[in-house]
Formats: sequence, structure tokens, C-alpha cells
Amino acid sequence: MEYIETIYNAVLEGDSSEVKTGVENALKTGALSDQIMQQALIAAMTEVGRLFESGEYYVPEMLIAARAMQSGLLILKPYLAQSGVKAAGRVAIGTVKGDLHDIGKNLVGMLLEGAGFEIKDLGTDVDPEKFVAAVQNDHVNIIALSALLTTTMPNMAVTIEALKSAGVRDQVKVMIGGAPLTEDYAKKIGADGYSPDASAATRLAKTLMKA
Repeated sequence: MEYIETIYNAVLEGDSSEVKTGVENALKTGALSDQIMQQALIAAMTEVGRLFESGEYYVPEMLIAARAMQSGLLILKPYLAQSGVKAAGRVAIGTVKGDLHDIGKNLVGMLLEGAGFEIKDLGTDVDPEKFVAAVQNDHVNIIALSALLTTTMPNMAVTIEALKSAGVRDQVKVMIGGAPLTEDYAKKIGADGYSPDASAATRLAKTLMKA
């Protein structure tokens, strides 16, 4: 379908205006919201991830593409809800207590949303109790913890311990990410997975949903 290809290419080019117009036109011609989501938005963000990993795209290009995707998703959301399309999973994402950095977190959140996940963004400087509440009240499947400072990394472990103390650790998967982190650190603190960048985070989230 012509409109699907137009939306797909507009996301790759980071053209938010063209994405909005394409989505609106596709809906007017009778295209299903799920079809637009899967074949245009998700497919385009999958390609953006590939281009990033191959070194053809960098963080700025990825961020612009993600914003363009979100402009289309904003239009689609009511239609997706009406048609009963289920999200790939629910993710509560936040930068841990003491850390105010949000660029990486925001990018991961946008890419996860572009992969079909429902996102609850808890923001920055997030208390462990807020992550616990997200599991208890919002029934999220995944907790995504971000940290950019070595001094705030220990608060990831504190958050995981808070989940255990509340008796909800076995109800949720925990993934971590941020510049100073490693796979070994993730294992050390009992996280379920570590992602080195935003693109890899979407693959990790999908894998954790199948675990």
C-alpha cells in the first residue's frame, strides 16, 4: 500500500509532518490501525535500529526518527484501543534515585513504544518505591532502570531489593542500561538483562517477554 511505504520512509527520514499526514491518509483509505502500526511504524523503527547498529545512523538520527514515529503513534492510539490491539508488553522506565539524566531513558522509551510496548515513564530521580508501585498498581511486565553516574548505579541494586521486599520481584523482569554499566554488573545485582544501547533494549525487552 502506497501510504504504508510513505509513512515508513518518513519515519526513516525523521519527517514528523509527513508521518502524520501519511497516517491520516492511510486511515481515511480504510487501512487498519494495526496494519499501519506493524507494517509502517514498527517496521521502520526496526530498520532504524539496524541502521544504528551498522553505523549508518547515530543517536541524533535515531532520536529524530523516534520522534517522527511517535507523531504517528499519537494519532493511531485511539484507533488501536478501539480495535482491541494488545501491546507487546508493559514497561515502567525511569532513571534511578539521585540521577537526573534522561536522554538515554527517553530514547529507550520511544524505541520500546515504537516496538509496540506500552510505556509508563516514571521520569528521573525515581525512588525504588515508585518502581514497586508500578508493578503493584500498573501490572507492568518489565522494569527498565537507567543510570549514567557511577555514584547512582548502586540504587539499581536498592530498587531490585525493594521489589524483593515487597514480594513482587518474581512478577516482573528487570533490565538495566546506561553508560557505566556492564553485563557483569547486571548479573551481580540480580537484574534479568543489560542493554548497551537503545536499539538493543528493544530486542532485550522482546526476549524478556518470552522468558
